[in-house]
Amino acid sequence: MPVAPEYLYLLALGSNRRHPLIGGPERVIAHAFDALEMSDISLFDRSSILRSLPLGPSLRRYANAAAIIVTTLSPPQLLYRIKSLEHHFGRRDSGQKWRARVLDIDIILWSGGIWSSDHPALIIPHPEMQSRRFVLQPSAEIAANWRDPIGGLQIKHHFQRINRAKRVDRRAAAN
Repeated sequence: MPVAPEYLYLLALGSNRRHPLIGGPERVIAHAFDALEMSDISLFDRSSILRSLPLGPSLRRYANAAAIIVTTLSPPQLLYRIKSLEHHFGRRDSGQKWRARVLDIDIILWSGGIWSSDHPALIIPHPEMQSRRFVLQPSAEIAANWRDPIGGLQIKHHFQRINRAKRVDRRAAAN
């Protein structure tokens, strides 16, 4: 019997809402790391948890992190599992972007390269990866040498670019 291939996935985790039983966003992320360990998913590595400013109209600060998992699941199968995990933590789909959420998990990269489907929530690499410091910083901590299969840059290079852009913006604002 053939053995199913194993894939590595880079996931971004975020929380900006307290869970009534777990606690604040940092504790939610810590519990989410543990919850990623399932019968067919193994947590390979995890980043530290960082605090970041909100994106969009939200006023709540986020806790963000990254994880590398190993699994035989295909991207659609993993997306289904991730959405189930988010709902288990209390996430409710409101149809609005940037709302307060207990847990948000995105697939950023996978060892299979590029993936796209008719499902708008499933495009790998994640289309916003390059512009989100709160994704790149923890990702660079555990997956610095992973390459974006579209542009060929490593995570650490995307992170360096976004840091340079931030420094230029600060200098321009100071003048």
